[in-house]
Amino acid sequence: MVDTNPDDQNDDSAYKRGQQHKWTRTRKADHANASKKQKREREHKVTEFTPRLDEDGNPLPKSERKPKKKVAVMIGYCGTGYNGMQIQNNPDVKTIEAELFKAFVSAGAISPENSDDLKKNGFMRAARTDKGVHAAGNVISAKLIIEDPQIIEKINKELPDQIRVWGIERTNKSFDCRKMCSSRVYEYLLPTYSLLPPKPKSVLSELIRSKNAAHPGIIRDDTEGSEWWSATEKAILDEGITPEQLQEAQKILEQQNTLVAKAAGGTEQGTSEKVKLYNSDGTITEAGKLIKSIKSIENKRRRAYHVSEERLNLFRKAMSLYEGSHNFHNFTLGKDFKEASARRYIIKTTVSEPFVIEGTEWVSIKLHGQSFMLHQIRKMIAMAVLVIRTGCPLVRITDCFGPTKINVPKAPALGLLLENPVYEGYNAILEKHGYNRLEFGKYKKEMDAFKMKYIYDKIYGEEVKENTFYSFFGFIDTFKGNAVDTSSNEGKHIFDFLGAVFDSGLDENGNIKPVYVESDADKVLPNKAQDNVD
Repeated sequence: MVDTNPDDQNDDSAYKRGQQHKWTRTRKADHANASKKQKREREHKVTEFTPRLDEDGNPLPKSERKPKKKVAVMIGYCGTGYNGMQIQNNPDVKTIEAELFKAFVSAGAISPENSDDLKKNGFMRAARTDKGVHAAGNVISAKLIIEDPQIIEKINKELPDQIRVWGIERTNKSFDCRKMCSSRVYEYLLPTYSLLPPKPKSVLSELIRSKNAAHPGIIRDDTEGSEWWSATEKAILDEGITPEQLQEAQKILEQQNTLVAKAAGGTEQGTSEKVKLYNSDGTITEAGKLIKSIKSIENKRRRAYHVSEERLNLFRKAMSLYEGSHNFHNFTLGKDFKEASARRYIIKTTVSEPFVIEGTEWVSIKLHGQSFMLHQIRKMIAMAVLVIRTGCPLVRITDCFGPTKINVPKAPALGLLLENPVYEGYNAILEKHGYNRLEFGKYKKEMDAFKMKYIYDKIYGEEVKENTFYSFFGFIDTFKGNAVDTSSNEGKHIFDFLGAVFDSGLDENGNIKPVYVESDADKVLPNKAQDNVD
């Protein structure tokens, strides 16, 4: 959507009537003739032949002319090591499209004369994916040479193993894989221990306790979470760590978190001298050994955690609140509540039964929506997880659809992948023209094997190695910089939103309250976010 500035529009009210209007009015035929002329010029410019040159500057012979066909290329890839899907101006930046384009040229699907520019081949992607994000299925529309019956095998031979072409289907000339995509399905893999409540005496845990005391009856009781943390403390003491050492470790961690908060712009004032966990020569201190031992026991217990059916169903209910048409301005960057493009339609959310991989329990979350904005899925996941972890009402999710600006954190990119685009409406048009439907079902066996080897295993392995989800939620639980600088335009911090009585700015029917007054943060229109990116 393009915003128009009223100051940039000519005021022609003086010419609405009379002969002067006829004199100054541009004839439609003149516009049509000018458009035809410009079109001929563009076509001439595009088709003008410029010979390729060798290293000595001599013209290379023109390659055999072969017909190009408009096609949909159905692909899958592991995004690890790549700076997203879309090709960049800097050739040193690795992208999925750059690898594909190079493979198309090497396999003969693109002629040498057209090998220097994607635009000559009508390249378009159905969904852009961000750095490190994977796709089991994605679609590229392009004009390719596909006479060779072995063209798919030749292209795959030129590609790295973590990028695959599943199939190539003919389409009509007007096909645009992004515009004609009716919806998209994303998957997010989440370790179930992420649903555990924050650690007792952590910043977030104490905040929840104080808010519950101020507004009793709002926070859900979490017997399961309390019992898990009690059992974890017992496991630590059973390993020979004394209550005094446990208390000492808590103070050290609080001190470290205060320093981190101050570095991140938090509001904590004053700290004691920092306790060193490592010496200048890299050797670990006694305090470091204590912290490491406690974290090791806690991490072992997290890996062994199995979510209860009650907790999992509560999470499913939380995710289902995203279904339907809602204003997702709080789940992206640079969108104001009043912008029409902030409203998105989520068709369906599903949460799988738990499964165990390498000792850690996971769930697969599927989100089927018409389109998604930058970071939208990651923020949706983080918000749903937080309402479970903190025990605050599930309605906090629907509160996010109101005009009040909330700074929702985004869950790690590690668990996110594009499952596939859906062409439900356009497939009828393809069939009418005698072409095959664009469906990924026929490649399910190959895609499942690819996902397990190149996507799922990457996610599982990195989580075990880096403790990505523990680090993310651990940082949120211990972050002390919860006061918001109103000049930052980020809105209320998530800590001010969870667990307390909250005014979303909407009435019980979902309409903006007449008495609602926008904050300064709400009135600011930041830079727009791009669509279909995560």
